[in-house]
Amino acid sequence: MTNIQLYSLGSPNGIKIPIALEEMGMAYDVHTVDILKGEQFADSFKKLNPNCKIPAIVDPQGPDGTPHSIMESGAILLYLAEKSGKLLPENPSERSEAIQWLFFQAANIGPMFGAFGHFHTYGKDNCDHPYPEARFATETQRLLSILNERLESHEYIVGHTYSIADISIFPWVIWLNMFYKAGNQLKLESFSHVMAWVNKCSSRPATIRGFEVYNFTEMGKT
Repeated sequence: MTNIQLYSLGSPNGIKIPIALEEMGMAYDVHTVDILKGEQFADSFKKLNPNCKIPAIVDPQGPDGTPHSIMESGAILLYLAEKSGKLLPENPSERSEAIQWLFFQAANIGPMFGAFGHFHTYGKDNCDHPYPEARFATETQRLLSILNERLESHEYIVGHTYSIADISIFPWVIWLNMFYKAGNQLKLESFSHVMAWVNKCSSRPATIRGFEVYNFTEMGKT
């Protein structure tokens, strides 16, 4: 067995990996981890990711020629980019930029967008105070403003080159609009550069194929 083994589900973090694998032309097998059924807590999956989160992968031909497992979507994207030689700029400065934005997503966009999505979707029924949703909505808009300013002068996150930095971020914006149903509250249309970039990333054939892995037949362009 030489295919990358993907353990994931359709989520902002989970969908990044099939998109990247499709872009890189790497063969992979899909193993669905149903987090609604608690399958991420199974001992077999916990061996791949002690934090019991999707996604995770196993490369049967790891760095030393033996199976190697990787957790955390950002680390997986970086590993696959280095293994394939694709979607990570060769220029040292641009490479550094791509990695910085990868960390920006992991440290800021993921946690803040995810927290906002949670309170926006479930908070009304489980929280009597409006503060949590308002707090995370404000922070989400601030982060969208950072992206919008960046994309005003850049075709992609790193110049004119599509990279793992783009893949790490744009699914989160799709989720805000398509699954969290928060487009109107956040006034997503006001972040025009972000929306144009998301539509461009969403239209790529590899993105469409990656979404089809988890039966998302419509991309819900913003």
